[in-house]
Amino acid sequence: MSDLPLPVPTPETKHFWEGTRAGELRLQRCTACEKAYFPPRPFCPACGSRKVEVFKASGRGFLYSYVIHHRPAPGFTPPYSIAVVELEEGPRMMTNIVGVPQTPEALRLDMKVKAVFAKQNDEISLVHFTPEAA
Repeated sequence: MSDLPLPVPTPETKHFWEGTRAGELRLQRCTACEKAYFPPRPFCPACGSRKVEVFKASGRGFLYSYVIHHRPAPGFTPPYSIAVVELEEGPRMMTNIVGVPQTPEALRLDMKVKAVFAKQNDEISLVHFTPEAA
């Protein structure tokens, strides 16, 4: 457990947090235009349809962008990455890359990554990503 500030699930995000607790990355997809999206919301950001479904995503993607943060913050020991991962399904997520040195040599843009889940308490597990080869 850490002293990270934790999210508070809402009716719109409940499926996402239930998924992370179960070790699954759950996204939403519009059944009208078939676009997958994140973060959770009750309507499609592409076409506005409310015909959406929840599905289990692959949990794989690639490192789209990142910075290495060197200043302390509650729950984080520097250096740590603040990253954007583009998922196989299309959406991008802000996250952290774990399981590798927090250096430009180890954090290569476009490297393949996979989701890992860090249990914070009985309700919340956070999604991080680690290199797929790890």
